[in-house]
Amino acid sequence: MFGKLTLEAIPFQEPIIMGTLAAVLLGGLGLLVLLTRMRMWGYLWSEWFTTVDHKKIGVMYVIVALVMLLRGFADAIMMRAQQAMASADAAGYLPPHHYDQIFTAHGVIMIFFVAMPLITGLMNLVVPLQIGARDVAYPFLNSLSFWLFVSGMVLVMMSMFVGDFAATGWLAYPPLSGLEYSPTVGVDYYIWALQLSGLGTTLSGINFIVTIMKMRAPGMSMMKMPVFTWTALITNILIVAAFPILTVTLVLLTADRYLDMHFFTNTLGGNAMMYVNLIWIWGHPEVYILVLPCFGAYSEIVATFSKKPLFGYTSMVYATAAIGVLSFLVWLHHFFTMGSGANVNAFFGIMTMIISVPTGVKLFNWLFTMYRGRVEMSVPMLWTIGFMITFVVGGVTGVLMAVPGADFVLHNSVFLIAHFHNVIIGGVVFGCMAAINFWFPKAFGFRLNERWGKASFWCWLVGFYVAFVPLYILGLKGMTRRMNHYANPEWRPYLVVALVGAVIIAMGIFFTVLQLYVSVRDRKKLTDPSGDPWGGRTLEWSISSPAPFYNFALVPRIAELDQFWEDKQNGVAYVQPAKYEDIHMPRNTGVGVYMGAFGTVLGFALVWHIWWLAAIGLLGMIGSFIARAYDQDVDYWVPAAEVEKLERSRLAKLQQLHTTQVVPVAPSRQKVA
Repeated sequence: MFGKLTLEAIPFQEPIIMGTLAAVLLGGLGLLVLLTRMRMWGYLWSEWFTTVDHKKIGVMYVIVALVMLLRGFADAIMMRAQQAMASADAAGYLPPHHYDQIFTAHGVIMIFFVAMPLITGLMNLVVPLQIGARDVAYPFLNSLSFWLFVSGMVLVMMSMFVGDFAATGWLAYPPLSGLEYSPTVGVDYYIWALQLSGLGTTLSGINFIVTIMKMRAPGMSMMKMPVFTWTALITNILIVAAFPILTVTLVLLTADRYLDMHFFTNTLGGNAMMYVNLIWIWGHPEVYILVLPCFGAYSEIVATFSKKPLFGYTSMVYATAAIGVLSFLVWLHHFFTMGSGANVNAFFGIMTMIISVPTGVKLFNWLFTMYRGRVEMSVPMLWTIGFMITFVVGGVTGVLMAVPGADFVLHNSVFLIAHFHNVIIGGVVFGCMAAINFWFPKAFGFRLNERWGKASFWCWLVGFYVAFVPLYILGLKGMTRRMNHYANPEWRPYLVVALVGAVIIAMGIFFTVLQLYVSVRDRKKLTDPSGDPWGGRTLEWSISSPAPFYNFALVPRIAELDQFWEDKQNGVAYVQPAKYEDIHMPRNTGVGVYMGAFGTVLGFALVWHIWWLAAIGLLGMIGSFIARAYDQDVDYWVPAAEVEKLERSRLAKLQQLHTTQVVPVAPSRQKVA
């Protein structure tokens, strides 16, 4: 009845896992009691869980990502501690099978359940505001995407306590991920968690492409879009092009494991290298899916805090598009050692070097924007400058490994690990931290504390170099990746230093949590009454903070690239319209929650071969979707009188601040060419 699920699936013999389970259960129980005593369930359900507001969905993505960051970083600390201890005769404290699961879970969580939701959350929060839209094109689909992502996340977390997780590395290469070498349910957890969250990501990609192409404010041509919106557009095109490849690749692996097929086996015509090709045809665009929106955030931050227009806007747009195209032409550099031959390796090596050119264009554009600008060293700007320095190091090491001869020496060494973290931490983590500090007031109405933000930045920056420069050196010395024990005592001092670096980064994460706590505590002092705390240039800063649920009382009309900045210069940024209109808005729905819950049931049942439960999960998802399709009560109208009341209240506060003089709009200004 319960398939392969028995009581033995719970690893009672593992004290670390059981201790973690006890802490999670006690913490979860405490949270449930607290929310119940505060009578928060009704509010959370009606205002957050069932919301289709893109801003709230974006916030939920970021919250889940930050929670998963704690889990993923705990894995990182455990790995660093194990390698610092397990030298020569010392075995360390982690058994090999547990260590293998930890480095696999670390990679999967950090890429799929930290970096991806941070990027998706920021795009949700910012893109509709930047293009003058009231929401995304498909609000319900946005909610469904989030809850499918959450269902995948739940499966990954469950794998720690019921069964085990994959011990294959974060890309699950066969034949190691096949039944012969991974007979337990770990790889099955991996497959269904990624399929569910990947489906949500693909739906998000479609949603944002349609939103950006069809819902821009009147007058906003493609070349008047903010750079962050441009990077979001290219990113979502990459998502729609790349994630179906991941889906199909995992379907074929599923067929090998569940149906006794032989796509990737060593026997009966299978070819493991086909899997490696397919996974990296998705995998390398994925790197740019993560980093391109961060490039967009850096562009907005540099222009805002340099008090200048972005240098080379057109070249920035074309560089972004070029990266998007070239990202599909470099995947083979991940396995030069496969044996494809000199010609194939030379082509992909050259393409890898070429893709660094548009990235270099972006870097020089940011530097020229800062040149002779009145640069304000705020927390977002510090993260941006830290990125410029760190990402250049990562880029240089990447170009080094683009040379097939060098890669033959460095492949599968910890040099590669240092390079990858150099790019992901220096580019993506720094970018997301900069963006969170930059756009936080727009989501919550108050700024984040600068002191603790700067403390977090310096710990991350210093900790990164202390943690990963030793790995560059060890890679050159010949240390391979994923070793839970090593016999060469000369490596141990470097790994101890790397552990110290990881501890410094942990302090950075602690300071981020402290920054959030102090900011919430002191939110009245940090209030953003104007809606424009940084002197912004784009449309999101023209409305109140936090943004109203309808975003814009009147859809703005665009005549310039930085329309809000131009309006401020011309003294017409805050104007009282002659007339307000009713606003059409989507209604909240719980169908996304139900489909995500049924998706979790489906995934768990497929992992454990509980076929009747899988049928319930699948029918539940289909039934929920059909019920939604026949629901006619999916929208409502906000009366013009309510809009006018909210807007007049805001304009009155602006007058008190002496931010601007609010004047009625002259009829000639209502029509902007």
